[in-house]
Amino acid sequence: MKYKVVVFGVKDTSENIVSFIQEQICPVDLVITISPEVTKKNQVSGYKGLSFLTEKYGIPVHEADSYFLTDEKTQKFMQENEFDIGISMGWQRLMPKSVLDCFKYGVFGFHGNCGYLPFGRGRSPLNWSIILGDTRFNLNLFKYDEKADSPNVFATEMFSITPHDDIRTAQYKNMICSKNLIRKLLKAYEEDRIEIRTDSKDFDSWYNKRTAVDGKIDFHARTREIYNLIRGVAAPFPGAFAMLGEEKVTVWEAHPFDEMIDFSAYAPGEVIDIFDGKLVVRTVDGSLLIDRYECHGQIRVGDVLN
Repeated sequence: MKYKVVVFGVKDTSENIVSFIQEQICPVDLVITISPEVTKKNQVSGYKGLSFLTEKYGIPVHEADSYFLTDEKTQKFMQENEFDIGISMGWQRLMPKSVLDCFKYGVFGFHGNCGYLPFGRGRSPLNWSIILGDTRFNLNLFKYDEKADSPNVFATEMFSITPHDDIRTAQYKNMICSKNLIRKLLKAYEEDRIEIRTDSKDFDSWYNKRTAVDGKIDFHARTREIYNLIRGVAAPFPGAFAMLGEEKVTVWEAHPFDEMIDFSAYAPGEVIDIFDGKLVVRTVDGSLLIDRYECHGQIRVGDVLN
């Protein structure tokens, strides 16, 4: 069987892109995702099963038994069918050559950073951009090969990261730009004129993989660094956290509070005061207001988060 437009995805953002293409551009002929069992072996922040898309739109859904698409079932499926073009949204693993070679026009996905590929290759680029304090994000729609985030660029769009953004609002911007790029790609596909630019003059740099433990807050850091970490790993990611004795305090929302009031009588991480259930916490260069958090125990003035 021949599938013209195929979407790879494992997240709610993947669902959003499928709906966008299906309702506004052209039919989606196939969705490739992973079975729920695969998530037990792979950390997938924001995972969402996509099998319901068959009932919603009549789109067949193939559930791979490997996030790397190397399982026998998927390999057999790819070899027995024909494919034109693939679009990957929220698929955080490399795809093998055996899968990529099945697509006449290739598989295209997204990667970005504050600069230009191959600068900023690697994992969690949008999270890292917020954590590092970047103020812009250059989103590339590029053609996959066996390497990570190669500069095989079809088109790019740029958006700003403001001090008010967290990872979720940055994802909204990312999705808007992704849709603009997909519209351009599928128009070029229909006209059989997809052109790829590979002449990058930039240099390689890499974002490392992030795990839940990397969200630990160091109150010896500056307020801006702490704030960037909290907004960079907010929901749907695991969240930033600190410890109060043996209790974990997950911080979902916070913002810089004041840098002029004399808080020298308090230690970094100490709760200075509590207003409306919100914590005023000392930092090295000022203070942080923790607007929303989770903790099984009660937090009191004078407690020290570490």
